Amino acid sequence: MKYKQRGVAAVELALILPLLLAICFATTEFGRAIYTYNTLAKSTRDASRYLSTQASGNATAQGKARNLVVYGNPAGTGSSLMPGLTTAMVDICDPADLPRCASNYSQGSLPVIDTVTVTIKGYQFNPVIDLLIFTRMYTGGSGATTSITFGDISVTMRKQS
Repeated sequence: MKYKQRGVAAVELALILPLLLAICFATTEFGRAIYTYNTLAKSTRDASRYLSTQASGNATAQGKARNLVVYGNPAGTGSSLMPGLTTAMVDICDPADLPRCASNYSQGSLPVIDTVTVTIKGYQFNPVIDLLIFTRMYTGGSGATTSITFGDISVTMRKQS
C-alpha cells in the first residue's frame, strides 16, 4: 500500500503548477497595468496644474505641458515615462480652445469658469507576458501579443485668476 502512493505529490504538483504560475503572472501584469495607469494619471495632473498657472492659448506653455506628461519634465529631455507614450497622444483644452473642445462638454454645460483639461488619448498597455496565449492556442487565433487600450485619462483644473 505504501508503494502505491509514491509520486502522487509530484503528479499533483505537475497538474496544478501551470495554474498557479498563470495566477501569479496575471497578478503581476494587473499590478503593472495599475502602476502604468497611475503614472499616466499623475503626469496629466502635473501638466494640468502647470497650465492652470499659465495664460490661456500659450503655445509654449502647452508644449511644456505635453513634455511634462510624456517625459516628466518641461524640457522634454530623457526617455518617456511609459513605453509608447508620445506627445501626439496628449490633448489640451483651455478657454482659448473652447470652440474646438466644446464636444468635450454635454449640450448646454460649457464651463462658466476658466478651466484647463489635459487628456491622454489612446495609450496602449502591452503586457510582458501574454496571458491569452493559451486561449489562442486552443481556438486557433493569431499569436500576436494582446495590448490593452486605456480609456481617456483626463484631468480638469480651474485656472488661477
